[in-house]
Amino acid sequence: MTAADKDKADISQTVLEQIPKKAEVTRIEFEGPALAVYTKKPEVLIEQSSIIADIVGLIRKRIVLRADPSVRLPEKDTTTIIEKTVPKEAEITSINFDPSLGEVIIDAKKPGLVIGKNGAILQEIVKETRWRPRILRSSPIPSKIITHMRHYLHSESKERERILRTIGERIFRPMINDVGDIRISALGGFREVGRSAVFLQTRESQVLLDCGINPGSTNPLNAFPRLDVQQFDVSSLDAVVISHAHLDHCGFLPFLFKYGFDGPVYCSAPTSNLMTLLQLDYLDVSNRQGSIAPYNQKDVRECVLHTLPLRYGAVTDISPDIRLTLHNAGHILGSSVVHLHIGEGMHNLVYTGDHKYAKTTLLEAATTEFPRVETIITESTYGAPQDLMPSRIAAEEKLSMIINSTLERGGKVIIPLPAVGRAQEIMLIIDGYMKRGLMKEAPVFIEGMISEATAIHTAYPEYLAREVRNSILHDGINPFQSDYFTIVEHPSAREEIVEGEPSIIMATSGMLEGGPVIDYFRRLAFDKLNTVIFVSYQIEGTLGRRVQKGLAETPVINDEGKIEVIKARLEVQSIEGFSGHSDRRQIVNYVRRVTPKPEKVIVCHGEKSKCLSVTNFLKRRFRINAIAPETLETVKLR
Repeated sequence: MTAADKDKADISQTVLEQIPKKAEVTRIEFEGPALAVYTKKPEVLIEQSSIIADIVGLIRKRIVLRADPSVRLPEKDTTTIIEKTVPKEAEITSINFDPSLGEVIIDAKKPGLVIGKNGAILQEIVKETRWRPRILRSSPIPSKIITHMRHYLHSESKERERILRTIGERIFRPMINDVGDIRISALGGFREVGRSAVFLQTRESQVLLDCGINPGSTNPLNAFPRLDVQQFDVSSLDAVVISHAHLDHCGFLPFLFKYGFDGPVYCSAPTSNLMTLLQLDYLDVSNRQGSIAPYNQKDVRECVLHTLPLRYGAVTDISPDIRLTLHNAGHILGSSVVHLHIGEGMHNLVYTGDHKYAKTTLLEAATTEFPRVETIITESTYGAPQDLMPSRIAAEEKLSMIINSTLERGGKVIIPLPAVGRAQEIMLIIDGYMKRGLMKEAPVFIEGMISEATAIHTAYPEYLAREVRNSILHDGINPFQSDYFTIVEHPSAREEIVEGEPSIIMATSGMLEGGPVIDYFRRLAFDKLNTVIFVSYQIEGTLGRRVQKGLAETPVINDEGKIEVIKARLEVQSIEGFSGHSDRRQIVNYVRRVTPKPEKVIVCHGEKSKCLSVTNFLKRRFRINAIAPETLETVKLR
C-alpha cells in the first residue's frame, strides 16, 4: 500500500466511524478540493447536518455529500417530481443535471419558495430523488454561454468525474518535503502590460497565477508567457488560478491543455463563464483576421471541464501545502484578489491581479483585509505620478453633458466599448441619469457581444455593487433591462438606426478594431452633428487611437470587404475616469490599507517606468521592501 492509499484509508475509516450505518455509505473519494462521501440514503445526513460539521472539524477537509449513482432517480422522473413538489409560484425556469456532482440545478424566479421553510422542500427532493438540489435565481436575461457550458459538462460527466478524482488524489497526496524555498518566477506581465503569468514554487507544489496573452504583439516571445523556462513543467503543475477573464490574464490558458495539462483551474464562477466567452471570441477574431491562434475550440472545452469555480471567501486546498481564497478585486465582474496560505502559516501571498480600489456604479471596491499577509504582488497599470483620474462623478457628468449636447442638436452618439465591464457600467449610468432627468431621453441601441456579457452579469447579482444587487434581488428592478435599451439582433437593423431619430449606439469593439461599431462609425462619421465618445484606453496603432488623435481621413473595411476611406467630421470626445484599474493614488492607498501590513511588495502589470515609479514611492514613503522584477526573473519569498 502506498503512502497516499494509507492516508486515504485512514481518513475513510475516521469518516465511517462517525457516520450512522443507516446512511449506507458506499464509497469515499477525493474529488477536487473536497472529500466526497457517497451514500444510499443522503437524507439521513442532511437531516443530521451536525454530523458532517463534526467530521470536517476532525479531519480538517471539506466534505461534500453525494447520493450513490445507483439510487438516483432517472433525470426525467426527477424533473417530474420537482415540478410536482415545488409550488408553481416559485416560477421554475429550468432544471438541469450535473451527474458528475450528483446535483440537480434548479433555476427559479423565487428561489426561496424552492427551498421551503427550514429547507423542507429541498429535503423532500433529496428524499424522493436522491439528487442534491442546487438552487439558483433565474437570470432575467438568458445567457447562451452558461447554457452551453452546462450542457457540455452534462455530456462529459464521466470525463469530469475522472478529472475530479485525479485532482483530488493530487491535492491530498502525502507531503514528501518540508515546507520551504518559496519563490515566484515572472513569466509575463512584469515591467509590461499583457501576458500576465506568475509561477509559484515551493518544495512540494507548483502553481501558476494567470496565463494571459499580449494581443498587441505579433512576436511569440513577447505575445505569450515564457513557459519555455527550465523550471516550468506542465506535467508537474498542481493548479492554475485565474484572477479574471480579460485575455491578458486568461487568453493563453487553453494552450496548457493542448500540451497535456490535466490539472485544475480555479477562478470565480462569473470568471469561468466570461473567460470561456472571451477565449471563444479570441478564436473567432483570429479566424476572421486570418491569423493562427495557439489553440482551438477543443482546448477551450478542456478548460471548461477542468475549471472548479469558487465563491469569494471560500478556503480551498489546491495542493498539499497551499490553500487558496478568492476575494473581490473590483475590476470586472468576478475579478479576484488571490490569497495563498502556504504551509501552516509559513507564508501568505496576496496577488491582486487587476484591481480597483474605489467603489463604482457596477462593483464594490477591492478587498484589503486578510487573515495574514507577508507579500503582495500588485498591478501598476496607472502607476505614474501623473496617472490621477478624475472622480467617477466628474466622469459621469461629463458623459451626460456630451450626450445631451449631441442629442439636442439632432445628432447620434457612438460609444465604442469592450463587451465586459465598461459596457455594463455605462449602461447603468445612462439608465440612472435618464431616469433622474439628468440626461435627455433617447433610444439606446446595444449591439455585439455586450448582450451576452450583460446576461452573465445578471446571472450573478451577488457579485455586483450593493445598490445594483439590491435593486435586482429585493426591488425586482433590473437596470440592465431598462426600457431605454434595445438589443440589436441583426445587422439589417442598422440602416433604420442610422437613418432614425437621435439616439445612443453602444457597440463593440472598444478600440474600433472590428465588431459592429465599425459599421456604425463608417455610416455616421461624415456628419459633424454626431459624436464618438471613447470611454476606454485606445492602444497605439488602433483605429480608435487614430480617430482620437484627430485624423481627418481614415481607411476602414466596408460590408463588401473592401477598403474605404472615411472622412471623420463627427465630434470626437474622450472621457477618463471609467477605468476598472486603480490610479496612482488608489494603488498606493491599497497597499497602505492592506491588513495586516505586508513585509514585501512586488510590482507588476505596468510599463517599466510605472512599475519602477510605484516601487520607489513605496520604498520612500512606507519604508517597505518593494521590488519590480523583470520577466524571467525569480524572487525568493522565504
